[in-house]
Amino acid sequence: MQTLANLDYLVFFIYFIIIVGYGLWVYNKKKKAQASSNDYFLAEGSLTWWAIGASLIASNISAEQFIGMSGSGFKMGLAIATYEWMAAATLIIVAVFFMPVYLKNKIFTMPQYLEKRYNSNVAMIMAVFWLLLYVLVNLTSILYLGALAISSISGLNLTFCMVGLAFFALMITLGGMKVIGYTDVIQVFFLILGGLVTTYLALNLVSESFGTTGILNGFNLMTEKANDHFHMIFEKSNPNYMDLPGLSVLIGGMLIINLNYWGCNQYITQRALGADLQTARSGILFAAFLKILMPIIVVLPGIAAYVLYQNGGFQSEMLQDGSVNPDRAYPVLLNLLPVGLKGLSFAALTAAIVASLAGKANSIATIFTLDVYKNKINTDASEKQLIFIGKITIAVALIVAVLVAPFLGIDKKGGFQYIQEYTGFVSPGVFAMFILGFFWKKTTSNAALFAIIGGFLLSILFKFMPGFVDLSFLNGVGFSVPNAEGIYEIPFVDRMGFVFLICVIVMYFISMYETKNGVVTNGLEIEKSMFKMSPGFTVGAILITGILVALYTVFW
Repeated sequence: MQTLANLDYLVFFIYFIIIVGYGLWVYNKKKKAQASSNDYFLAEGSLTWWAIGASLIASNISAEQFIGMSGSGFKMGLAIATYEWMAAATLIIVAVFFMPVYLKNKIFTMPQYLEKRYNSNVAMIMAVFWLLLYVLVNLTSILYLGALAISSISGLNLTFCMVGLAFFALMITLGGMKVIGYTDVIQVFFLILGGLVTTYLALNLVSESFGTTGILNGFNLMTEKANDHFHMIFEKSNPNYMDLPGLSVLIGGMLIINLNYWGCNQYITQRALGADLQTARSGILFAAFLKILMPIIVVLPGIAAYVLYQNGGFQSEMLQDGSVNPDRAYPVLLNLLPVGLKGLSFAALTAAIVASLAGKANSIATIFTLDVYKNKINTDASEKQLIFIGKITIAVALIVAVLVAPFLGIDKKGGFQYIQEYTGFVSPGVFAMFILGFFWKKTTSNAALFAIIGGFLLSILFKFMPGFVDLSFLNGVGFSVPNAEGIYEIPFVDRMGFVFLICVIVMYFISMYETKNGVVTNGLEIEKSMFKMSPGFTVGAILITGILVALYTVFW
């Protein structure tokens, strides 16, 4: 069993003191101003662009990226980086088209948007769904996978790690969004610094194992020895096509996944909803730049581990229950770090997990307090009561996550796949409901209800359809591939694209029928001038787009 040295614990303890100390300083400094629930949950008008951008990344990157994406890098290579690089492109779309709509219409929570655009029934259904999803899928998976990773690196008891992470996150979250936003800046610093240290070690190990030195030699050797791991777009013959089906990762379901995650997700958009449009856009653009860099930290170490494994290294370390487990790639590399640096990388991984936990817990509290408690339980609640209920909700959510996480089989399914599978059943319908609600005033409430319920049922149908329908006829156009049993299945990403398109078409016909029969809709306030971009933002967006085009061209 691996353990940390005393110096590693000292480095980690210094990190803990810095984060908690800075959080307390921010909390005490802003405490007098924190009189409203909007200020507590959204840090209204308080977060700078760099704090918003850093908080977006800190909330997004967690154990499933460090462990899961490195594992996917080991298994399939750079192609898994499409989740990061497509996110960068998506963030620009969100900044240009989504944020103006939210801010112009004074929308602070996703259920609030649904109530304003549709009705209270749609809003309440989704509020309950999001609470269940955030607590039982997202919070539990972040907590459990994070604890599992930390336990495997440090040798500490798994339950102790879960409780420790939950307590650490609680310390930050109780201070509200201001504390989360500003401590996330430090968390991202540790996350990137520690991540780069691990990548540096991995590339050096590759070069040394082939008799050379230097990280550039290491990278060149990786592209030479594992050329098949440096292609972004898979052919149908690729064994990983089911996970990343060809061009669909550029123009298909991957766009739905990212637009829904970055544009219709309380957990993410909350960071920018308390700012003015220019600050929100600048923060989102900063996050897009950081997203381009993330594969260096979360994918390259996995590819390096693969090259070292193929060259005879890590033969026993990568095994679990007699077979190779790609998710062991990152912990194996971390355990090779020298004393002190291992503590720094351990702190980086902890920073990613704690920041994600804190952000998710704050979003749970925001939705429950503002959309359920204030609307349905105590409509006359004072601002002080709302903040108190929010803090109680945070504590309860984290306790529930600690108690139920070990019983959900998260480690058996794989964290990244666990989250994608369960959110993927509803994401296409939810995104269809949002996007039509934004930009087509005729969209009706019943059409939105179809997207929620019908989209979910269609996702289940497409999931289990291969069991009773032969889908081999779709193979010619790349929309079905045979599994290990020879049964043709539709790739997960394509399923989401199909469900989204069906939802949009059916929503169109429902809305047209109802509006012709006198149904009145609640269109949002939208005007062309809202989407005008500043020169600085335009230059940044063009630069990011150019970098992405270059990356996909080089590694196509």
